[in-house]
Amino acid sequence: MGVLACAGVAFAGRPLAIDDADPVDVGQFEFEAGAAYERDSGYKHWDMPFGLAYGVAPNVEAGVGFGGQFERRMEALDDAGAEVSRRESSIGDLTLGAKWRFIDSCPLGARHALAASVKFPTADEDKGFGSGETDYDLSWIASRSLGESASAHLNVGYSWIGGPDEDVFHYGVALDYQALDAVQWVGEVFAERETTGGADTVVQYNTGFRWTPVESLMIDIAGGSKLKGDAPDFIATAGLTWTFGFDAKNE
Repeated sequence: MGVLACAGVAFAGRPLAIDDADPVDVGQFEFEAGAAYERDSGYKHWDMPFGLAYGVAPNVEAGVGFGGQFERRMEALDDAGAEVSRRESSIGDLTLGAKWRFIDSCPLGARHALAASVKFPTADEDKGFGSGETDYDLSWIASRSLGESASAHLNVGYSWIGGPDEDVFHYGVALDYQALDAVQWVGEVFAERETTGGADTVVQYNTGFRWTPVESLMIDIAGGSKLKGDAPDFIATAGLTWTFGFDAKNE
């Protein structure tokens, strides 16, 4: 499903696939964990991702993402149309990444960042998980406040996919709105397209809520589907983000 199908991947602003331009504060850790589900004709897929990011310097964070995955597929037995259900599981690919906010406020009032990541092929390719090769991604991120309660985020990126798979160009936009003191609505539309071979653009949407019961903990839930192309009929994710560490201002 390419780069963006799982909204719980590390380095994204859970529960969205679209990231924001704001890195973790210096000296702070940000731990993300959750569960994601995809359903389409012929398969059901579950992911259990987690990630840890750390503010290594002003406007710079580094992080790692990992997890596990499980899938149930319907596969053809013969030309007569007989099918069998198969269950497969594997650890996920290991991802290392970093984000650098290089502009705090441009003339249009937006914050700009670059995010780079490397995905190592730790998933079991023989079972149909991952590309089986080392993949790379570089994305430009812009975030802008829209008044006191809302923000918009724009991502444009390119993924170099190892092996015979095609590279992927991906992009999308997200909005968030502070509906209540502790509840934020989020929504996004994102797309990806293979760079060669005349493949169709795949477009998906995702919407949900973030709840912050205490300042250091955020709980999220979201769901979505496809708008165009070969994408899952239904996607859903739920999880949490926990921030902890050292207050650089007090050191």
